[in-house]
Amino acid sequence: WDLKVVNIRDAAEDKHKTVDDTPYGGGSGMLLKPDVLAKSLDINKIEGERIFYLSPKGKKFDQNYAQDLANEKSISLICGHFEGVDERVLETRNIEEISIGDFVLSGGETAALVVIDSILRLLPGVLGNEKSTSDETFQNGLLEYPQYTKPQIWEQKSVPDVLLSGDHNKIKDWRLSQSEAITRVRRPDLWKKYKRN
Repeated sequence: WDLKVVNIRDAAEDKHKTVDDTPYGGGSGMLLKPDVLAKSLDINKIEGERIFYLSPKGKKFDQNYAQDLANEKSISLICGHFEGVDERVLETRNIEEISIGDFVLSGGETAALVVIDSILRLLPGVLGNEKSTSDETFQNGLLEYPQYTKPQIWEQKSVPDVLLSGDHNKIKDWRLSQSEAITRVRRPDLWKKYKRN
């Protein structure tokens, strides 16, 4: 795995290294210029890479999406402090838009870190225990079950007996029922999708 940070401004040709301009038709904010972004992408292109623009109007990024991208040879993430990007460059360079949620950030850098971290932890050798990702939230479409560690009793609260039983089938059933209950209450959207499958 390798990370390369590219300053789009390096592709600007005017003396001020301008990368943005006002939108046609008016409106607030500035748009990333298509000529500058396209040149930067073309200079730094890696054969077979997928290019993504981090945008609140993009396809929702989730665990399945992260798994898909973890299998890619190379990806590029476009982020910045702009109102947006000229639509023409998105179309001509086959750029996919992705969103980390239904909210707006002041820049795409934070969103890029979220995407990078969620992908990296899926790569072999990144986590100490390869099984760490198999039982996590979203792996089976549910939120993760409650977790407990030592001491067995803490502030008069005990670890559930089933987890102390040594019966792996009962533990598995308990974890599934807890995941289902938590998902049903906290994330009805996930619960609905889970029930359909």
